[in-house]
Amino acid sequence: MNAEKIFQSWQEATNMPDYLKEQLAELGQDSKWIDDAFGQDINFGTAGMRGRLEPGTNRINIFTVARVTEGLARLIDENGVQAQKRGVVISFDSRYHSREFAEHAARILGTHGIHVYLFDDLRPTPELSYAVRHLNTFAGINITASHNAKQYNGYKVYGEDGAQMGPEDADRVFHYAQSVKDLFQIKAQQVEVLRAKGLIELIGENIDEDYLAELKTVNVNRKLIKDNAQKLTIIYTPLHGTGKMLYERAFRQNGFTNVFPVESQSIIDPEFPTTKKPNPEYRDVFDPGIKLANEKNADLIIATDPDADRMGACVRTKNGDFQVLTGNQIATLMIYYLLVNMKDNNQLASDYELVTSIVSSSMPGKIAQDFGIRTKEVLTGFKFIGEEIDRMKREHDGRFLMGFEESYGYLFKPFARDKDAMQGAIMFAEVASYYASRKMTVLDGLTEIWQKYGTSFEITRAIEMPGIGGQKKMAQLMTKLRQERLTEIAGVKVEKIQDFLEQKEFSAGQVKELADLPKSNVLKYYLSDQTWLALRPSGTEPVIKAYVGVNKPTIALAEEAAENYQAALAQLLK
Repeated sequence: MNAEKIFQSWQEATNMPDYLKEQLAELGQDSKWIDDAFGQDINFGTAGMRGRLEPGTNRINIFTVARVTEGLARLIDENGVQAQKRGVVISFDSRYHSREFAEHAARILGTHGIHVYLFDDLRPTPELSYAVRHLNTFAGINITASHNAKQYNGYKVYGEDGAQMGPEDADRVFHYAQSVKDLFQIKAQQVEVLRAKGLIELIGENIDEDYLAELKTVNVNRKLIKDNAQKLTIIYTPLHGTGKMLYERAFRQNGFTNVFPVESQSIIDPEFPTTKKPNPEYRDVFDPGIKLANEKNADLIIATDPDADRMGACVRTKNGDFQVLTGNQIATLMIYYLLVNMKDNNQLASDYELVTSIVSSSMPGKIAQDFGIRTKEVLTGFKFIGEEIDRMKREHDGRFLMGFEESYGYLFKPFARDKDAMQGAIMFAEVASYYASRKMTVLDGLTEIWQKYGTSFEITRAIEMPGIGGQKKMAQLMTKLRQERLTEIAGVKVEKIQDFLEQKEFSAGQVKELADLPKSNVLKYYLSDQTWLALRPSGTEPVIKAYVGVNKPTIALAEEAAENYQAALAQLLK
């Protein structure tokens, strides 16, 4: 069927919600929109699916959510009665239609006789990851589009380990979803009926208490916090999202009571009215917090994105302004503090491991090496960090210390297996307490690290390639780069190329196998001036992620060089 015929079938559907009917009538005036919205099915993979909240097979709506949920239900049925009894836990964020999608997914699963634990209200993504493990469910579903703009929503599926579902099972879910012949006729009994049958069980405060008890174990130096936390005034913003549910208790129980919420951003609102995009890497999301910080004479602002898996920070500079830290800088401060604390308390051992991604800063690895602990690089996606945690435990090979990704994701205690902004927030507050004990700011601490290990700076950019042709263009660009094999970028010699799809490393005319990681569509370049660059098409968005990491004598030179390299990559991808 072509896009126009599928569009007509949607027009003829008798169970279309009124809001989708209105969107269909309005957007359907544009033939290009029809081609994009109905010309293909929305991509579903190990990162789930994410898209605009609109009608269409290439969009997020109650029907595409239903089809993927039906696919998951058939996978669970395939695994038998025990899998059905173990069931699925479902959570959702503050976005438009998130609760509706979560309840509809619960109805479909329950109709299959699958037990569902449904959160009674929005909850952070890491709590969902924790709940999967805690309740020993077969899978988890999280309705969220993380840090995307208000027009988007998404659907993530988690495996029984609490990490996002692995490739094999995700492919099975997609296969079953594709086999659904009529997505308007997927069976879904009413919630009340399924609750009466005991197939849908509401959860909430009981899981909150258990998750909060685990959060108590994250901080490492209680005496340091007790002696210095009151020297800090912390401003916190949940960016209109799920962090609001638990932040106050999480901070307080861990010894941080001098915390002030940004009231305008503590309102649960799917419009995200105080920012264009609720992403804690952007300066504008901190503007209301900076205003409050100036009123309260605070030096630290902590932000969590709407589903509270990413944590960002904004800190006061010597001239009184505020600077947004990168995810790599936050991770650098955290790993340095952890290792200093362990060394001071005679807890340092060589079998501890830092786990990071191939597109994150090299600085934390330098610090880890200096303290005699090892670093493991994995592919992008926190599920790979989770896999490494499981491997260490299974093979009795090392102890997990910290996992991080440059995209503002951190994990310290593996009771969750996704990035956890609640863990990140209370750990970063401890880092600030450490520097307060030394009469230093967080930025002073970062400068101290640079003086010891050299200055590094990284920039990540998302180069958009929207529309139905976006995926094709991204594929063509990556193929072209593999064929041409660049010898220089911005006039600087390329000394080594790592191709994680072909699993090969090219250097000085030599070819080496990269067999220790699964295949992934990533190209990474190492230049003669100690710069590295990487390109990675996103699995959930129509963008190519461009990563740059530079090492220079000063931060000013590093920032300038990173911007220049990003400009060169943007030109390369035109």
